[in-house]
Amino acid sequence: MSNFLRTYTMKCGAKNSKGFEIGNTTNSVEPALHISFSIEKSTTENPNTGKVQVWNLSDTNLKILDTKDCIVELKAGYGSNRPLILIGSVVSVITTIDSADRMTEIEVVDGRVELRDTVITISLNGTVNCKDLYQKVADDMGVSIVYADNLEYPTIPNGFCFVGTAKNALHKIAKCCGHNWSIQNKILQITLQGGAITQKAYLLSSSTGLIGIPKRISIEDTESKKENGNDIKKNSKTGYEIEYLMNGAISVNDIVQIQSKSVNGYFLVRKVTFDGDNLEGDWKCTAQIIGIPARK
Repeated sequence: MSNFLRTYTMKCGAKNSKGFEIGNTTNSVEPALHISFSIEKSTTENPNTGKVQVWNLSDTNLKILDTKDCIVELKAGYGSNRPLILIGSVVSVITTIDSADRMTEIEVVDGRVELRDTVITISLNGTVNCKDLYQKVADDMGVSIVYADNLEYPTIPNGFCFVGTAKNALHKIAKCCGHNWSIQNKILQITLQGGAITQKAYLLSSSTGLIGIPKRISIEDTESKKENGNDIKKNSKTGYEIEYLMNGAISVNDIVQIQSKSVNGYFLVRKVTFDGDNLEGDWKCTAQIIGIPARK
């Protein structure tokens, strides 16, 4: 696949401290350090993860990566169109010699600090609305929150008390409401189980980046629950695996409209991986999608 107009920018640094930025920071044709990445996002409550490899970072920049709670923000695309594809906390930095070069591999987790370090304390009497609880948790985590359309928020008549991690608080509230939650690019998303975050659909066809033919696959139902402490046998749904040119605008919980010779219709993105190398190899996305009812 051609590397024509592949561009990226990557910012690194701890919050409220001086960091660094590499990549196509001035224009889309300037020389940029060699970068390779693989990022996986899903609809589950587990944080999204990514691995980024960069060649020949300076000693100064390597020291910045080793600072406590360093954050990586990676944008990638074509030319000046570079949507955000990863933001998260650095959990590991390993530098090795690669022939005549020096390669640094960075492991990043989205929402790691917010979910790990935020302890939620809630003690409310009287009637409590679950949307207010979501907002309380998001505020304590220091993240923005977005809600899918047409969600219902039950009221709890006899107060609500909780002390524990943000992840456990969100799990408890979502279970009460019948919702799903996940962290996507440091934004808390609340959706219906198996629902989209927005009704906007992205068109994917051979002329808008779709590669090859959608492949029919079986997708595990990640919405399975526990009853009486026992795991319910997880169901599988029939879906498709698709590949398309790098497009960070499409993420999990989004809707795509597929137009191809074999598959057409509207689908919900359940999982997506971003695989890229600005000098060679892939610069594409691979997504698992499940069909949704026809739109009017």
